[in-house]
Amino acid sequence: MTTQTLPAPLPLEGWTHIYSGKVRDLYVPVGETAEASPYLLVVASNRVSAFDFVLEPPIPGKGALLTALSNWWFSEIDMPNHLASGEDVPEIPAEVADRAVVSRRLEMYPIECVVRGALTGSGYKEYLETGAVCGIELPAGLTDGDLLDEPIYTPAYKAPFGEHDENITYERSVEIVGEDVASALREASLDIFTSARELAAARGVVLADTKFEFGRDPRTGELVLADEVLTSDSSRYWDAAVYADASLTGADRLSSFDKQIVRNWLAANWDKQGTPPELPTEIVSQTHDRYRELYVRVTENDPHNA
Repeated sequence: MTTQTLPAPLPLEGWTHIYSGKVRDLYVPVGETAEASPYLLVVASNRVSAFDFVLEPPIPGKGALLTALSNWWFSEIDMPNHLASGEDVPEIPAEVADRAVVSRRLEMYPIECVVRGALTGSGYKEYLETGAVCGIELPAGLTDGDLLDEPIYTPAYKAPFGEHDENITYERSVEIVGEDVASALREASLDIFTSARELAAARGVVLADTKFEFGRDPRTGELVLADEVLTSDSSRYWDAAVYADASLTGADRLSSFDKQIVRNWLAANWDKQGTPPELPTEIVSQTHDRYRELYVRVTENDPHNA
């Protein structure tokens, strides 16, 4: 297990900090507890993580861009989500208004619902070793970045902060959350991914893979889409024109709009022993620019007006 000390949470009037993850900070209204409060303030920081480490320095503006993109996708997805609404919902403090949302309290499922429309990353490594990904057999001869005929659902067990998330089979997810819930998670994840991939393609972007998180509304029992959705941190996006360029092969065709820039630099400059090195200025700048470009391409909006 890796132990990291995160920066002190920002004090926010009217809210009490209860938890910090790799990139998000959670608060409840003053006087409430995490177990009883009907609302959570979810603040997206500018922190960036890779290989289960929070890296330095942060990416300026990242939290606002991810929040805007996630909120836009929530508006496009025909499914209940965690965003709270109504007269009783507490206001978001002005100092984090561009990178925070007020969420309904949910009973979160400990499953990361990963959907892969392409073979890359940890899935490709597993495929090279076993010919399968999370127990799903795939055709022989696939290469890094190849699109799959149909997206596949490859869940992961969501590990506590500082530990590695564990890829699991669908059967294992049934053991963890029960057959009805596991089936609902798989169906919802594949449906959302398929629709999002089609929309992204129309904007010149390949949605290669993503992960969703879901919870249960304790009042209604309904399945609710939660956390971030289809952001640059939770997904791989590639430039469709570059991907289709027949003169390019391997990683050269996988022009990324996500934090793969960070992953690639870190993989080339760190042996995964000890503390990761600081990200150079040009990597920080390139990552911010790609996050911004993705938002503009997918939403066709100016992020300053989000």
